[in-house]
This record gives sequence, C-alpha cells and structure tokens, in this order.
Amino acid sequence: MGLVLLSALCTAVAAVVVTGLVRAGRREARAERARLAEEARRQARGSLETVWAMNDREFEEYVAGLCRRDGCTDVRRAGGSGDLGADVIGRLPDGRKIVVQCKRYAKHRTVGSRDIQTFNGTARAEHGADVPVFVASCVFTKPARAFAARRRLTLIDINLLGFWNNGTALASLLDLDIARSGTHRKLRADHD
Repeated sequence: MGLVLLSALCTAVAAVVVTGLVRAGRREARAERARLAEEARRQARGSLETVWAMNDREFEEYVAGLCRRDGCTDVRRAGGSGDLGADVIGRLPDGRKIVVQCKRYAKHRTVGSRDIQTFNGTARAEHGADVPVFVASCVFTKPARAFAARRRLTLIDINLLGFWNNGTALASLLDLDIARSGTHRKLRADHD
C-alpha cells in the first residue's frame, strides 16, 4: 500500500512540475513572439527615416515606385493642386484600377476620419478606382480606420509602409482587415 501511495505521489509531483514547465515555455514563447513583432515594426519604421525627409512630390514618386516594383502597370504620379485626391494612379497586375492618396506627415501626426472621407468621395466617383488606397507616413486614427473598413478603402500606415518598403507585396497589404489592424497612437517625434 505504501509503495502505491508513494508512486501516486511521485506521479502527481511530476505532473505538476511538467505542467509548470509547459506553461512557462508557452509564456516565454508568447513574449518572444511579441518582442520579435515589435522589433520588426521598429526596424520597418527605422528604415523609413528618409520618408520623413522627402517633400510631397518625392513621397508620391516613392509610392509610385513601390507600385511599379510590385507589378502595377500604367503607373503615373497625378498629384498636385486639383488632383481630387489622386496622387498615384495605375493598374494592379490583375487589371483593376488603383488610385492612391499619399500623405507625408511628420511621424507624430495622425490622419483622421475627415481625410479618409474626402478621399472616399473622390476615389471611385471621380477617378473610377476599383481599389482606393490611402498611404500615410504616420498612423490613422481609430475612427479613420473604422470608416475605411466600412467603405472598403485600403489604409497603409507607417508600419505597413515599412513592410511594403522592405519587400512585402502590395497585394498582401490590400487584403488586411484594417478595422482591426494597426494602432491609432501617435508616434513620438523623437521615436526611433
């Protein structure tokens, strides 16, 4: 009887130890995934320091170049006064018309719902966009992201722009759920 009791006690202790080790391993794995994701976001933003130094025209040309790199055709910069919200116009590889609004703001600013609403009013109606895309060198507010999700507008904030710049294909950015992605928190002006 004593041997059975001792065996059961050892089994219970071993189970508790193994459970604790498994839980600790899972916590460590989650922490490592979070750290790697934050590192990737920081590197993506860090590689874009030149974006904040560009003027508006250079930023539009930069975005047009990314579109061309990802197989878009008939890409042209249309920005300037009277552009009605179309800074870059082209065709996606599948033939759909893409209209891009570019906002090169300081990193500590945000793009609000009003800018998104204005773009929504012209992208499809004035320019015939199949895929309206708003690219910003900062982040979007939560109401802006919610509005864009309801209207099927693609938003590319500074974090996604960093990934796009580093080789992520435009097509993969078009499929994101923008209502749930990103952050609406402003970056500090001195953020790395």
